[in-house]
Amino acid sequence: MLSPRAQAAWIALVVFMLDRATKMWIEAKVSVYDTIVIIPEVFNIVHTSNRGAAFGMFATAPDAVRLTVLVGFALVILGFICWMLWQATRPGQMTHWTNRHSLALVLGGAIGNLWDRIFKGSVTDFLQVFLGTYEWPSFNVADSAISVGAVLMALDLIFQSRKENQSKHVTQAH
Repeated sequence: MLSPRAQAAWIALVVFMLDRATKMWIEAKVSVYDTIVIIPEVFNIVHTSNRGAAFGMFATAPDAVRLTVLVGFALVILGFICWMLWQATRPGQMTHWTNRHSLALVLGGAIGNLWDRIFKGSVTDFLQVFLGTYEWPSFNVADSAISVGAVLMALDLIFQSRKENQSKHVTQAH
């Protein structure tokens, strides 16, 4: 069985590789701004290029400013995630698997999008979802991993907090 650190590294690597593979496929097979309808009015495959951050923030900033801010910010966040993951996977550490796996998902996704930003100057997005009349901004595998990781992290915090409160009540009752 793999150690918690090895498990986290594998999860991050798999997310990164899936992200790279899907983006390469889209870039090779789907023309920019083409749309392939998968489920009408629900889900499409598109080929877009996001020069900015989430929801296109900084997309119109000058290249040097945009790349410096976005890459610099991403590197700081990556460093923080790596530190948190390193702490959560220390030998003898009793963190729940959801905490380690959520951090690994976020790490793999962040590296995937950072790769695009450094080597292409933009991030390839290709998943388009509609919720009724609302069109969710296009996203990719890396974005999905980051979102799933964030939700798992939030759930872990909620349930960990409940566990701690329950154990305090049990301790106080005795």
